Amino acid sequence: MTWTDRNFSGPAGRIAEATEGFSALNLPNSITMSRIFMIPLLLWILSPHFPWRAAGEQEILASILFVLASITDGVDGFIARRRDQVTTMGILLDPLADKIMVAAAFIALVAYIPSVVKVWIAVVIIGREFLISGLRSIAASEGFAIQASELGKLKTVAQIVAVTSAILAHRWYEWKIGGIILPIHWTAIVSIYFATLISIISAVDYFIGFWKKIDSSAKDRRRSAILTRRGKAPAPVE
Repeated sequence: MTWTDRNFSGPAGRIAEATEGFSALNLPNSITMSRIFMIPLLLWILSPHFPWRAAGEQEILASILFVLASITDGVDGFIARRRDQVTTMGILLDPLADKIMVAAAFIALVAYIPSVVKVWIAVVIIGREFLISGLRSIAASEGFAIQASELGKLKTVAQIVAVTSAILAHRWYEWKIGGIILPIHWTAIVSIYFATLISIISAVDYFIGFWKKIDSSAKDRRRSAILTRRGKAPAPVE
């Protein structure tokens, strides 16, 4: 066995495995991991145990943290594609971090400001995330993928605005900046219901695309099975 062989044994093998594991934690994956670590910090800031709440520090810090976490969602994917650093670890962690972040934020908001974020709204939005994750898993097992639509991107933006405004609405009804009045409370209510509506519509749109793909895949398998029984090879699909 030469030194170029990958099948090391003993200490050399353990060093090689450790090196491969470390290389998987590149910059995009590190950013994704930072988003996961932000989630318990966000929950702590929104909890009654947060020490600085007198002048709105709690709401401001929580809003900034959620916006930063949301920004990292796009940054890690951009860097991974730009540097050609797309890894299996990143593919698994990125959607997981997104789902945990959305679920944690809406569950916390149900307790934090129940007048704006109702329980059924959190159930619908979180249920939508789990539904799409399940459909993506089935699609991957069938060998095809469904690209994110513009509705999905709009849903993400709507959720960021909804969560941020709902956090701020916990303390402020409106902001007066010079002669301009920003209706924080009503912005939170409108954005929360808009985000819920877009979540439902985008889920239906995704399910329709999934159904078309899965139906086409099933038809191809039946056609291939029929041709095989007849002793003919299926024609290549162009």
